[in-house]
Amino acid sequence: MRRLWIGLTVAVFGLLLVVPVVRIAMGAFGDGWQGFANGLARPETLHALYLTGLIVVIVTLVNTLFGVMLSLYLVRATWLGRRLKQLLNSVVDLPFAVSPVIGGFMIVLLLGPETALGSLLGRAGINVVYALPGMIIATLFVTFPLIVREVMPVLQEIGSAQEEAASTLGANAWTTFWRVTWPSIRWSVVYGVVLTVARALGEFGAVLVVSGNILFRTQTATTLVYQDVENFNLIAANSIALVLAAGSVTLLLLMEWAKSRREVH
Repeated sequence: MRRLWIGLTVAVFGLLLVVPVVRIAMGAFGDGWQGFANGLARPETLHALYLTGLIVVIVTLVNTLFGVMLSLYLVRATWLGRRLKQLLNSVVDLPFAVSPVIGGFMIVLLLGPETALGSLLGRAGINVVYALPGMIIATLFVTFPLIVREVMPVLQEIGSAQEEAASTLGANAWTTFWRVTWPSIRWSVVYGVVLTVARALGEFGAVLVVSGNILFRTQTATTLVYQDVENFNLIAANSIALVLAAGSVTLLLLMEWAKSRREVH
């Protein structure tokens, strides 16, 4: 019976994950290596991959800084109060409960060119929606909980005794963080960073809503795949999708490595 369940699990895994990736690879090389290379060498593809990489880097840096900071506040800061911590915890979990498309739509409603705030920013020369800032905000919205939810359990598990001892011995807050807290949470941060990169790399719904999918301006790799499929340019769509899938597999391996390091430490 156990072998039957194992075989069924492997079959489902192959059907849902392996088969689509193989099909994408076959589609990408449908016209041979030249067709795959041409799909990636297009100016729109290079621009979309560049914009995707830029968004991923910015979002990961912002999430790492503020994610670790918020985790410390939610676990260690007694001055926040229980009710405020509960409210902040709920806000952190909001992207898990709301569809990315709804998140992107909320950004449009708040910062769109027709809104009061969006119009004010526009007159100052700052375009948010249908521009790079809106795409970054949308990606931040869907990825922000990932680092917080990886770091908070570790902080709760290790407690604050070592940090209090370091403070008693005269260490300031910065020294305590780097010498005591950081060695305990670093692999959780790495794990959260990898999750953030993977999620930002494949984000589609929220970015599509706030970007407008404008060629050579606000088009990411995922939205370009969507456009190529709509235009029946399947070789190019499969080529970009294969690159994204390869990146996802690499990130999966990094996650497993980070997870094993976290368990060791």
